[in-house]
Amino acid sequence: MSGTFVGMPAFPEAARDAVRDTTLRGNLRHATHTIRAKRAKAVAEVSDWAALREAGKRIKDHTLLHLDRYLEQLEAAVTAAGGTVHWAADAEEANRIVARLVRETGESEVVKVKSMATQEIGLNEALEAKGIRAYETDLAELIVQLGEDRPSHILVPAIHRNRGEIRDVFRSEMGKWGRPAPDGLTDTPAELAEAARLHLREKFLRAKVGVSGANFMVAETGTLVVVESEGNGRMCLTLPETLISVVGIEKVVPSWQDLEVFLQTLPRSSTAERMNPYTSTWTGTTDGDGPRVFHLVLLDNGRTDTLADEVGRQALRCIRCSACLNVCPVYERAGGHAYGSVYPGPIGAILSPQLRGTASEIDASLPYASSLCGACYEVCPVAIDIPEVLVHLRERVAQGGPVTREGNKVVLKPARGHGAERAAMRAARWALRHPAALRTGQRLASRTRRFHPRTLPGPGRAWTGSRDLPPVPAEPFRDWWQRMHGGKDGAR
Repeated sequence: MSGTFVGMPAFPEAARDAVRDTTLRGNLRHATHTIRAKRAKAVAEVSDWAALREAGKRIKDHTLLHLDRYLEQLEAAVTAAGGTVHWAADAEEANRIVARLVRETGESEVVKVKSMATQEIGLNEALEAKGIRAYETDLAELIVQLGEDRPSHILVPAIHRNRGEIRDVFRSEMGKWGRPAPDGLTDTPAELAEAARLHLREKFLRAKVGVSGANFMVAETGTLVVVESEGNGRMCLTLPETLISVVGIEKVVPSWQDLEVFLQTLPRSSTAERMNPYTSTWTGTTDGDGPRVFHLVLLDNGRTDTLADEVGRQALRCIRCSACLNVCPVYERAGGHAYGSVYPGPIGAILSPQLRGTASEIDASLPYASSLCGACYEVCPVAIDIPEVLVHLRERVAQGGPVTREGNKVVLKPARGHGAERAAMRAARWALRHPAALRTGQRLASRTRRFHPRTLPGPGRAWTGSRDLPPVPAEPFRDWWQRMHGGKDGAR
């Protein structure tokens, strides 16, 4: 993935700063509670939601197991429809391909549909280095871009901003990027939306090149699908003469029948709508309708490595609905920036360390950015067991072991700072394998409970720094059970 976020402090340090920002916490609390309440109501309307969820899971798992076949089918269908397919192994190659394609048109600017894949690879920065300016057209992405900010939510990138902050950004920055904000702009939603509409209209009308991602790709016909709520995507997908779509290889689905499942679950899980206001589909090029040239850049960038992990690969089911973020107590308090990735929240905590590896401090800390409460799994429309993957990745960080990186089998060394954890786990394993020693230790702990400290010393401080040390009961459970149920008279 792009190095844009790597180099940030580890999650605990970044989150510590975030939770002190009362404005940020207020913005996040209001937004996430509102979205998840609406989602719950929208999902409750569907009597077969559990069946749809299971169907989505099975479709994704089947596709991932046969990904090579469906990608080749997709490439053939796109090519037959007049498009050109490019394969990008990593972010650098994808950025190089897109920059070359834009330069070949002779243009120096592009309009963009909201795309997590292009954020992941740092496309805007790569194009800027080549003298090409990329204009974000999604309202929230526009806010982030004008404010020289970073997205903090998958669905609502500017969720950390309130209306007053957005008004100030528009007033001070819009003129530097094009049409300035109207005089006397207030923070009413209608005025802010109109300012953005006027600012973007001139860009839509003059743009010759559009850049997009895709929510889904249908292998049987080579059709790409973008769902959105504002109409800016439809403008970017139809007005430019050249369209370049950068899409992760995991976004393919076998057929239109499979697509039907996700067009029911995605809008309800993301925007709490029965269907997206704009669902745009295109298949190659058509004379006299839409772009005359279409390029599809299929992005790997760590996805094949993730696919090789039998536990972690379920993260590739993700359809980017962001439902897990809206129910996560950690995300609600820390915000998206603390995750150091364009993929924040629970899904980011399992996806980023797999796409990027766990060599950096921030990526090694992400699997621990969770309370393991399981709320994320309960709302996931494709049933990704995020807690299971988090525990799996924690083991990888603390223990090391074999993984696949850039297509090669390698053995990771344990991350620094986990020596005490490994020692504790080894001690626990030994004790659990020796019942007599375990019982002796439990009795000793119970009899000395009055002398136990309230916090742990040494490396244990990291654990008790944010938790209470559980009190040891006066009697071990095994002794209590034997006393209560071991004989007719209750004696031991």
